[in-house]
Amino acid sequence: MDTGVLLVHLVASVAMAALPLVFFRRDGDAGRFNLRWWLTSSPFLAGPLFIGLAYFGITSPLVDPNSDLGRALVVASVPFGIAATAMMCATMATHRIPLSLWHQEYDAPRSIVTYGPYRYVRHPFYSSFLIMLMGEVLYSPQVGTLAAFALAFAILNATAAREEARLSASEFGAEYVNYKANTGRFIPKSGGVA
Repeated sequence: MDTGVLLVHLVASVAMAALPLVFFRRDGDAGRFNLRWWLTSSPFLAGPLFIGLAYFGITSPLVDPNSDLGRALVVASVPFGIAATAMMCATMATHRIPLSLWHQEYDAPRSIVTYGPYRYVRHPFYSSFLIMLMGEVLYSPQVGTLAAFALAFAILNATAAREEARLSASEFGAEYVNYKANTGRFIPKSGGVA
């Protein structure tokens, strides 16, 4: 398995892991790394763990990394790692103030962000996390990386649905409902730039 490509994926994982420490606000008890936070984070911790284990030969990918298909998948994984890191950075650059670590019940929205990466998807951080995990699946297709991606998708989809319901019911509801109709949750809608 290629060390340079492994580093691309580890950089994306480190960038994501740094977000709660350098970008998100952690307000009082709401900012603690509680059980819910650790459960939500688990697939994002598992993905890099499994690719590292495969790199050191402790676990075996479902596709031989030395086969033509295995090498092609490793190469195909590179744009995912780079895109995930770039999207995280672009999303951070969009915000003028740090976001809450968790969207708490009392954390009322101050505005609806519809520019930068939010012009294309409603949840660009979540999209970047899924892109990162998809790159890890391509780099090392194994049960662990596939399970991490599936679990992350389920968790982020449920979290996004809760956030969207709260935003739709907020003082910005009408604006958000219009934005939601024209913008995809994790993937841009065809012709749907808000």
